Amino acid sequence: MARIGYHASHEQYAPSRLLKYVQQAEQAGFQSGMSSDHFHPWGEGQGHSGFAWSWLGAALQASSLSFGVVTVPGGWRYNPAIIAQASATLAEMFPGRFWIAPGSGEQLNEGIVGERWPPKAERNARLREAIDIVRALWAGETVTHRGLVVVEEAKLYSRPAEPPKIIGPALSPETAEWMGGWADGLVTVVGPRESMQKMIDAFRRGGGEGKPIFLQAQLSFARTEEEATRGAWEQWKTVKLPSPVLSDLRLPAQFDAAGESVRPEDMKEKMRVSADVEQHLAWLAEDVEMGFEEINLHCVHREQQERFIEVFGERVLPQLAKTG
Repeated sequence: MARIGYHASHEQYAPSRLLKYVQQAEQAGFQSGMSSDHFHPWGEGQGHSGFAWSWLGAALQASSLSFGVVTVPGGWRYNPAIIAQASATLAEMFPGRFWIAPGSGEQLNEGIVGERWPPKAERNARLREAIDIVRALWAGETVTHRGLVVVEEAKLYSRPAEPPKIIGPALSPETAEWMGGWADGLVTVVGPRESMQKMIDAFRRGGGEGKPIFLQAQLSFARTEEEATRGAWEQWKTVKLPSPVLSDLRLPAQFDAAGESVRPEDMKEKMRVSADVEQHLAWLAEDVEMGFEEINLHCVHREQQERFIEVFGERVLPQLAKTG
C-alpha cells in the first residue's frame, strides 16, 4: 500500500507554523513527509523561506513520520561534504526515516553565492560528482576531489548504520532516464497520466527497474471550485512556467513578473484543483495503481491548510487504505 504524506512548503509558512501542520498531519493519518529546501520563495506573495535542515531535525523529533528533502549538493549554497554531514546526522538520529532528493538546482536559491550560473548539462555534471562524494563520505572514506566540485581531505566521523536513500528528482523523461542508473529511486511531480507514465518508464529504462517511485502531488482544495482555483493561482503560478525558466530566474519578483500572463483557469492544466473530495480520491487511487509507493500531498492553498489536513484525514486516507 502506498504511503500518503504531507509536503512541508517552507516557501509558504513560518517554520513554527509548518511544524504544527506536520504534527496535525500525523494525527490525521498522514504517513510520511517531504520538505522543500529554499533560500527564496517562488514569489513575493508566498513570503517565507525557513532553513530546511534545522527544521527537519525538529520535525523528525516532533513526529514519527519519515521525511525526504529536495536539496542541491552541487557546490553553491552547499558543498556536497556539508550535505553528506547533515544527512548523515539526521539518519543516525532517526534511522530509516530520512532520504534526500539531490537536484541540479535553481538560480533562485543558489544565486546568492554570486557565482556564474552554468547551463543544465554542467549542473548535471556537478550533481553527479557530488553524489559520488556524498556516498564516499557516508562509507567512511577520506575524500579529496578536484573537479567541477572541490572537496579537500573530508571525512565523516558520525555516520548512520545505514545511509539515507538517494531519490532522484526529475521533471523530464530525459532526467529520469539519466537518474535511473545511479539513484536509489525516483520522485516526480503530478502531471497528465501519460506524462507521469513516460517519466516512470524512462527511469526504469535507464536502470531504475525495481526501485521505488515517489510522487509530489500538488493540489488546491477549498470549499468551492472558485476558491480552490483562486488559491492555486495566487500561490503557485510558477507551476505553469517551463523547467528552464524555473531554473534560471534569479529573484522572487522575476517569478512574479513571469507569471503575470497566467490565468486562474490555466492552473488546472498543471495541478489538481478541485473542491470535490471524491475527485481528489479518484486521482490518488490512480496514482497508487501506477505504482507510486509514496505520495506526498502539497495543498498550495495557504488559507485552507488545516481544513485540507482534517478533511483528507477523515475522507481520503481511510478510503485509500481500503483500496490499497
